[in-house]
Amino acid sequence: MLKMIITKNPYNQKVISEYTVLTPKELSGKIQNGHEAFVKWRSFTFEERTRLFVSLASVLRQNKVRYAKTITLEMGKPISQSIAEIEKCAWVCEYYAQNAASFLKLEPIVSDASSSYVRYDPMGVLLAVMPWNYPFWQVFRFAAPALMAGNTAVLKHASLVMGSAFKIEEAFIEAGFPKDIFQNLCIPAGLVNEVIRHPKVKAVTLTGSKPAGAAVAAEAAKNIKKAVLELGGSNAFIVSKYADIEKAAETAVHARFQNTGQSCIAAKRLLLQKDIAHVFMQRFYEKVKALKAGDPLLESTYIGVLPAPEFAVELEKQVSQTVEMGGRLVLGGKCSGTFFEPTIVTNITMEMPLFKEETFGPVIGVGEFDTLEEAIEISNASEFGLGATLFTDSSEEKEKWVGAFDDGAVFINEMVKSDPRLPFGGTKISGFGRELGYFGIREFVNVKTVYIK
Repeated sequence: MLKMIITKNPYNQKVISEYTVLTPKELSGKIQNGHEAFVKWRSFTFEERTRLFVSLASVLRQNKVRYAKTITLEMGKPISQSIAEIEKCAWVCEYYAQNAASFLKLEPIVSDASSSYVRYDPMGVLLAVMPWNYPFWQVFRFAAPALMAGNTAVLKHASLVMGSAFKIEEAFIEAGFPKDIFQNLCIPAGLVNEVIRHPKVKAVTLTGSKPAGAAVAAEAAKNIKKAVLELGGSNAFIVSKYADIEKAAETAVHARFQNTGQSCIAAKRLLLQKDIAHVFMQRFYEKVKALKAGDPLLESTYIGVLPAPEFAVELEKQVSQTVEMGGRLVLGGKCSGTFFEPTIVTNITMEMPLFKEETFGPVIGVGEFDTLEEAIEISNASEFGLGATLFTDSSEEKEKWVGAFDDGAVFINEMVKSDPRLPFGGTKISGFGRELGYFGIREFVNVKTVYIK
């Protein structure tokens, strides 16, 4: 079995750190410790938990540059975007600190009982399996609601960002949380099923790929445990002839190329109404071409690197196959090591990899349509269903078509993004369950009926 996890800087391939993998006995001990911590933590009042999460938000902000540097060194995110990620984590901590009590308050229900109501009780130890692309945010958007509800958590993070995982654990400790409320598990992916099977682990959440999600969901179902999955996406970004072209082009650049294109909710399929396609592409092309690539530690860098060379190789394969099938490469397309040029491919059809598959990097496929109804049909033709964007200044289009999308989210005149106040999750092979908002905190609680006569 793997004994060490080694992290490397993808920009220069230098080793950052080595981490010793837990033994089976140590792993079981941590889960047991998490359960014992839960027994105490569940009795904490919302006021007590709130104070700790406010403290955690403060710790994150005070250390945001240090934490952001760890993110950048481990997975290549430009430093300014890494800092923004830490700030968003502080926001989600404060949001649930302020709102958890009202989201989980007792709900009286009129029945033939003297008193009947629903209460929301925590479940116990929860397992979070998280990816490398947003190494802090993905964890905190789970941990803030789950722990404010009274659960405890164990984290199996991506090996590429093990330093980030340990810094998250350190942040909880520095904020004053009781011991073992949040624990990082330094283990390989092969031990995830063992954690799910552990009798003290009550549920699991995963953000990642379809194969990883399917495997985790299967193991959870086999053990009759709840799972929440946030999987891949291939979001459509639709631009109507009634759109503000300048605003749409500017937003589309960030929707696709932020975080070097490594986001499940990125705009991966750009669909343009034929009336405005030419003028839009002129502006979009120039904006993408102007994106500054380079050392992720420089404030001026917008396009960083992918976390490992194999990710660039896979992306290059998807682009080349699409071009062979008739796609037109108009910008970029080349890679070197972990760097991939910002890339635009036009003439995309539904049979091409850039339409059918998720592209995880700075590549966008562009297609055209005649009517908005056609555009939504194209959008819905994907196996994925995480989100979609529609740019239009037509009130009629805004009101008429929102219900026609199959996705978990529809954003009008804005890129799809996660927000602590709004539920987040997908349909089809993009997963099930919801995170964030009112709905997210209720995913991992026991909805308990109380009847008193």
